[in-house]
Amino acid sequence: MGNVIKKNIIHGIFNDEVPLIEACKKMRKKGIRIKDVFSPMPIHGIDPIIGVPRTRLAICAFIYGITGTSLATLMMWYMMISDWPNDIGGKPNWAYYFNVPAFIPITFECTVLCAAHGMALTYLLRCWLLPGVRAKNPDPRTTDDKFMIYLELNDEQSAVAESIMKECGAEEVNYKGVKEIQPAY
Repeated sequence: MGNVIKKNIIHGIFNDEVPLIEACKKMRKKGIRIKDVFSPMPIHGIDPIIGVPRTRLAICAFIYGITGTSLATLMMWYMMISDWPNDIGGKPNWAYYFNVPAFIPITFECTVLCAAHGMALTYLLRCWLLPGVRAKNPDPRTTDDKFMIYLELNDEQSAVAESIMKECGAEEVNYKGVKEIQPAY
């Protein structure tokens, strides 16, 4: 089976975001990895403090937008040239397709439609906000008025993290059990 790594699950509960941010900064300076932070409101600037990498959602939005642009172009080509060609003024069918200003509104609307719907679905799937899925929030008080640091640490780091959180004004520091992790070889 191999060696099993045991990590202590620790919750640090705070009354305000200022001491939470201070505790996060001190723990990161000591080399402690913060698994997650839960709060009842957005805390602007917390991502770089706890070590969350920059999101790649903008790349997804660009891909969805390009998909919408391509579908709009394909749809207009199919409707005006392939499916129902019209002879207007003796001009060939493809000449109307190069009348770009006439097609900008349709192209723009399809781009926005695909980008918006794609991003909404991506957000729901990425955050696992689907019907029937149990919430991953470990303490329901964080949806009301409490702030929480969620840690998974070994025994040596647990004592350091606990002292830092208490020093910064944590209301509670709770040990929630042990998580066993199989190392990947």
